[in-house]
Amino acid sequence: MAAGPIPQRRELSAGPNFQRLDTARLPSPCHVLDLARLEDNLKLLKRVSDESGVEILLALKAFSCFAVAELVAKYLSGTAASGLYEARLGKTRFGGQMHAYAPGLKASDIEEMLALADHLILNSLGQWRRFRERLEQADGVQIGLRINPGHNEVENPLYDPCAPWSRLGVPAGELTPADLDGLSGIHIHALCDHPYDAFDRMLGAVEQNCGHLFGAIEWINLGGGLLITEDGFPVARLISRLKEFRKRTGLTVYLEPGTAIGLHAGGLVSEVLDRSSNVGELAIMDTSATCHMPDVIEAPFTPDVLGAMSLPRDTRAVSGEPDIVRLGGPTCLAGDIIGTYRFDQPPKVGDRLIFLDLGYYTMVKATTFNGTPLPSLALWDSRTDALKVVREFSYADFEGRLS
Repeated sequence: MAAGPIPQRRELSAGPNFQRLDTARLPSPCHVLDLARLEDNLKLLKRVSDESGVEILLALKAFSCFAVAELVAKYLSGTAASGLYEARLGKTRFGGQMHAYAPGLKASDIEEMLALADHLILNSLGQWRRFRERLEQADGVQIGLRINPGHNEVENPLYDPCAPWSRLGVPAGELTPADLDGLSGIHIHALCDHPYDAFDRMLGAVEQNCGHLFGAIEWINLGGGLLITEDGFPVARLISRLKEFRKRTGLTVYLEPGTAIGLHAGGLVSEVLDRSSNVGELAIMDTSATCHMPDVIEAPFTPDVLGAMSLPRDTRAVSGEPDIVRLGGPTCLAGDIIGTYRFDQPPKVGDRLIFLDLGYYTMVKATTFNGTPLPSLALWDSRTDALKVVREFSYADFEGRLS
């Protein structure tokens, strides 16, 4: 088994486009999607699909902004869901193919899942046995099984779907072709924000560890976690590898990127609410790590800020360094820390900052802890400077989740 580090997201430059954004035109906090970069990402994915012959789906778990569904549908084959509500969103808002998967599948959800999905991927042979009779009656729905290929590329166990004792999928070594009787495909997911070389190693391991099953299936979904739209990604190598794999196996191949859709296309505008010091300099923002970008705490990572240099998360407070400022959220959680930064011009109360590359795994994971308002959402075209706020939230969104 090979292992490789997850790139720190703060090392993924978010591009120069947001330097031209006039934040005074926006509410705060506010997610901003740059339609120009988003469309560039989608065009590149369409090229990979066209030239390699694979079908590419949007992984809704990372990016579910249906305000751009029409744009997404121009370039991708459909969406991939990890639960019933995501499947409903994909089918009703995005259109195209709908591939649904649920580690825990309720019997009461089967009928709607079958009505929504073109592919339904099961997590275990136990699910298949329990629901087989009904699933085999479904007209036009292909049923697959998630496989653990026994290959690790992710170091952080929080994000490693192939870790020992993982609940996700059936270990490939425990399966025979006979176990797949009645199923038409398999699903693999083993990456998390990885470069091409990790994908190449993973695919080699899939061929070695799962190849004995290929004769029993018609399609394979290789999952997501591959940074196809990162600057400098070897697109031609990926296309060549996928074409060769398809030709040799005869399988229909699917990819379902999530991060790669919104990579470098999203910014989060936030306003400084207060400044203070406690040995080191502090700023309270109107956006929150725990509420609006929880991966900052979970991963952890430090998001880039336009016009500042991010410092390591273990940076110690130092008095007499006014240009080094720790940014935190407005909640009561002591650990609601976004990051520590060195500024050329330290921010003042009322200043607007732009946190970069936060277009994925943010809107889909946001909460209203402490009654913290959710960020608004705006679409901005950096080519024309056209800007439209498409969603604002209120107290009703907080109260509506409670009783």
